[in-house]
Amino acid sequence: MLARKDIPVDIAVYEVAGMRRVGANLYSYSEVPSFLKNNKFIESGYRVSLSSGQCVQSLFYWSNESVNIWTHVIGFVMFLVLAVYDNLFLLPSYQATIWDHVVYTLCLTCFQFCMVCSAGYHLFCAQNEEVCKSWLALDLAGICIGLLGCYFPGIYYAYFCFDHWRRIYLFIVCVLILITLVIQTHQRFLSARWATRRLILFCALVAYGVVPVFHWVYLNGGMQTHIVQTFFPRVVFVYFLGVLALMFYATKCPERCLPGKVDYVGSSHQWWHILVVIAFLWWHQCGVAMMNYRHSNKCTSLERTSDLWAATS
Repeated sequence: MLARKDIPVDIAVYEVAGMRRVGANLYSYSEVPSFLKNNKFIESGYRVSLSSGQCVQSLFYWSNESVNIWTHVIGFVMFLVLAVYDNLFLLPSYQATIWDHVVYTLCLTCFQFCMVCSAGYHLFCAQNEEVCKSWLALDLAGICIGLLGCYFPGIYYAYFCFDHWRRIYLFIVCVLILITLVIQTHQRFLSARWATRRLILFCALVAYGVVPVFHWVYLNGGMQTHIVQTFFPRVVFVYFLGVLALMFYATKCPERCLPGKVDYVGSSHQWWHILVVIAFLWWHQCGVAMMNYRHSNKCTSLERTSDLWAATS
């Protein structure tokens, strides 16, 4: 089996028993350009200098990006199916209002956008540095939009009986998301030297959610009330998933401990992707449960009084 030498280095064409087969070369960490060197513990399986069409073809052969791509391609399909199912079947079964449909359509659209941007980045980053940075910008924007998809139903239903606070918190979240998106336009934001700053920025955006959570606990009478005991553990669990995903992302484990052993399956970024999908799915289910609770339990006089006091003070 002989390789042709008169074609680009990224694609090798072989003659096998008179038939031609096209396959992609994969490269080691030391062989790839600097813009692809994001994790020195992933030692092999890199795609380099592919065209757009070749990137699409790489969906169907194994590389160190395969799991990263397919986890969020599958995630996109899942959230698309959920959006259709929720609007046509689930929400009508709960006698949902038009605003319930708006909330869940927005939520799941945000999740889909996040999945598409992430999968697109990991699929097309192997073209060249300019394309890689463009898709990285979209990937980071997708994270912001995905977080908006988490905040919107959470605040909408948690503050269902506190309309004044609901408007305030939704406004603050939208402003924070907008600020984060504007910061991403800084010319150095996508550089490797700013990787830690990017991580801190997104951690702060997630951590802000603690503020409306504890305010919600206070407004509902503390930890002993039924609604808090029902939903607070669910909020804690989604934060647990987020922290766990962040630990994988930041520590680059297990590949740090097993360099070269988990290049294709089991690396930290793949666990990050999987946990993000699980967290989105969990939060979607929590939101449905909260919506059902609010439709089944009328706002109490204490909740209405608290909201009226806040609005007039």
